[in-house]
Amino acid sequence: MAEMRQLHPALKMALEIGPVALYFLAYRRFADTPLPGTEYEGVVAATIVFVPAILISLAISWALTRTLPRMAVFTAIIVVVFGGITVWLNDDTFTKMRPTVIYGLFAFVLGFGLWVQGRSWLRYLMGEIMPLTDEGWMLFTRNWVVFFAAMALFNEFTWRVLGEEAWIWLDTFGQMILTFVFIATQFPLLQKHSVEEGE
Repeated sequence: MAEMRQLHPALKMALEIGPVALYFLAYRRFADTPLPGTEYEGVVAATIVFVPAILISLAISWALTRTLPRMAVFTAIIVVVFGGITVWLNDDTFTKMRPTVIYGLFAFVLGFGLWVQGRSWLRYLMGEIMPLTDEGWMLFTRNWVVFFAAMALFNEFTWRVLGEEAWIWLDTFGQMILTFVFIATQFPLLQKHSVEEGE
């Protein structure tokens, strides 16, 4: 089997952050004025920019590596579906609920596997790149379930209570920062339950 091609770290980061940055900039540009030639403004106008941007990013990643992360594909499908409904109805409610649905589904699927099936679906997604003990995978998955559920609730609180401006920051850069902070808190668990290659 041919060795899987890897993206340069800078290019990988550009493909991941690029669509989000365009989304944020589009919102700032069209927050109060319609997208040229349309009646769309604000979050809806930004969504029109974001959907093709994330699809182009995935296409470039596929062209260069011939692989796509499962979670990235799932997220893109949700973005396209909810983004399409948002533009079709010219109603940004669906886009604002998108992170809730994504995080909620992740929490449900991982939680169902963990507490009903007694297995870690996270291990299925990441086992090859991060070897852990069985106990480690169960604890790591449990922590992600809690994090995803908390993020789903926080997203609903932000757009419904704190308002659109706060939600835009959360949807673009805030959720990335919170995810990095969460991952950093998991390092002790990962070190404790790591398995040496070949063990």
